[in-house]
Amino acid sequence: MTDTTRISVLLTPVQLQDMLSSGADVTVISVHSINPYTGQNSFNGQRIKGAIDTQAYTDFQSPASVEGGQRPLPDIAELQAKARSWGLRPASTIVIYDADRSMTAARAWWVLRWAGLPDVRVLDGGFPAWIAADMPVTDEITTPAPSDIVLSPGHMVELGADDALKLAIDGVLLDARIRPNYIGGKVAPGQPPRGHIPHALSAPALDNVTDYGNFTDGETLREMYRALGADGRKPVGVYCGAGMSAAHTVLALASIGIGAAMYPGSWSAWVSDPTRPVVTGADPV
Repeated sequence: MTDTTRISVLLTPVQLQDMLSSGADVTVISVHSINPYTGQNSFNGQRIKGAIDTQAYTDFQSPASVEGGQRPLPDIAELQAKARSWGLRPASTIVIYDADRSMTAARAWWVLRWAGLPDVRVLDGGFPAWIAADMPVTDEITTPAPSDIVLSPGHMVELGADDALKLAIDGVLLDARIRPNYIGGKVAPGQPPRGHIPHALSAPALDNVTDYGNFTDGETLREMYRALGADGRKPVGVYCGAGMSAAHTVLALASIGIGAAMYPGSWSAWVSDPTRPVVTGADPV
């Protein structure tokens, strides 16, 4: 039995290949990234045939700012120009993949949905899953025909700092960072404080995936988030360090039918104002 909710946001390699083979109107986007610590590029020269190459840290965000955090949302006019160069059209199913457990693909998914594209999905497990399924690859570069698509912001629910704190008290605010960052503690002089927004609950985004990098099954995800109160009965919001892991969790929740808002500025924007409260330790408050 097909999980129609999951397939609306996540596709297996077989499902994507079936769509491509059927001649369906599908646009595939490959999201590349350079590891900020090692300098290693995720792109190895191979791609799914027809995939359009994009860059995680330039195409789906603006330069860092005090108010917007490390990864503000992209300027809509600039994103629209890129979407036109990629040949994106509202009628297409857009499928995004990366090589890193869908972390950067999830951010691209959220940004394109935020910009008004109605049918955007992520290849579950990314390029490693595609290779493991023995699907065809190529080193041919795709040059799409430009489109005249018109984008507009605001099609995904966003939170500001005040909204995030209110939601943490009245609903469920999930912190998608690794747990040590949530707990916080001492930092070097001049560095921003570590810890979490009051009342936020630790929910590391890496728990969304298995050891193989694909999203875990729906039953497990539902149980994991039910225990945190994200079961559809209260409004849910998500933040992380700078709006990438949070998008991953919004995607995971969408795969089980739970809508969640995202705080795009996340922790990097929250701590830009020294008057905002910071909680340290493993407890929410």
